Amino acid sequence: MTETQDGPRTRTFSWPDPAEIAARVGTTSGLEMLQALRDGEIPPPPILQLVGATGIEVEEGQVTVIMPVQEYHYNPLGTVHGGVIATLLDTAAGCTVHSTLPAGVGYTSLDLNTRFIKPVTVKSGELRCTGQIISRGRRTAVAEARLVDERGTLLAHATSTCLIFDLQTLGQ
Repeated sequence: MTETQDGPRTRTFSWPDPAEIAARVGTTSGLEMLQALRDGEIPPPPILQLVGATGIEVEEGQVTVIMPVQEYHYNPLGTVHGGVIATLLDTAAGCTVHSTLPAGVGYTSLDLNTRFIKPVTVKSGELRCTGQIISRGRRTAVAEARLVDERGTLLAHATSTCLIFDLQTLGQ
């Protein structure tokens, strides 16, 4: 850990029981669940709290995750770690697929193909990562996600293929 003249930097956070959030999956449509998350009716999943996401925007077939860049996102090179960027891209793409699903239907990521375009630093400001559906079939969906800085500059993009399945068959 690096110390400054004022001492080490620290970060503390807490999160709700993820089992309570997961238990709601499939009880409503994906769009309704994401809207409840946006509106604060259900807590954000721990991963969004871990990376410091501050909000989401939701409509059917498009989800935006918002996150201001912080020093705790940095890798040893002084830029945001690629894993943090990939997490935002995966979240936006996956939630976009989720926004199209009816109650009782779930999804899981099969792949995530990412391209890092420009370095991301605290000077990038508030990041917006927007997912959109490319295609959706009965068993798979493909979504893309684009990460931009507060000036609208493209920083990274990704495509993700998701498997769509009936949640009732998950336990069998």
